[in-house]
Amino acid sequence: MKPLFEFFIKLFILSFVLWGGIFSALGSGAVDLHSLFVAWIMVVANTVAGYLLFEYAFDKESAVFTKFVFGGLAVRLLLLMVLVAVVIIRNLAVINDFVFSFFAFYCIYVIVEILGYQKKNKQKKKTA
Repeated sequence: MKPLFEFFIKLFILSFVLWGGIFSALGSGAVDLHSLFVAWIMVVANTVAGYLLFEYAFDKESAVFTKFVFGGLAVRLLLLMVLVAVVIIRNLAVINDFVFSFFAFYCIYVIVEILGYQKKNKQKKKTA
């Protein structure tokens, strides 16, 4: 199976499981689901962008790979910081729920992104 397709399948399954757990454990009004959803959208978009940058730069020369992966990481983090600041300043979400869920989602999805990188590297080693 292609690593990109497999990555999106894992992302979908993880999201489904996470939201199932959120609705079953916290669905009774304990948290603002809108705040969780905003944080989740931001983190998933970040994860997808990071993996797509990795996919694009994977077979490029080392300098291009480094620019896209690490430069992309810096740009993505700056963009996330700006978006978090906008959400907090504009009161677009309940701040405590948003910040906690943002960090929780980020920690979970960065692991998925790293596992996707490893899977792609293993596949290249098998073909070489």
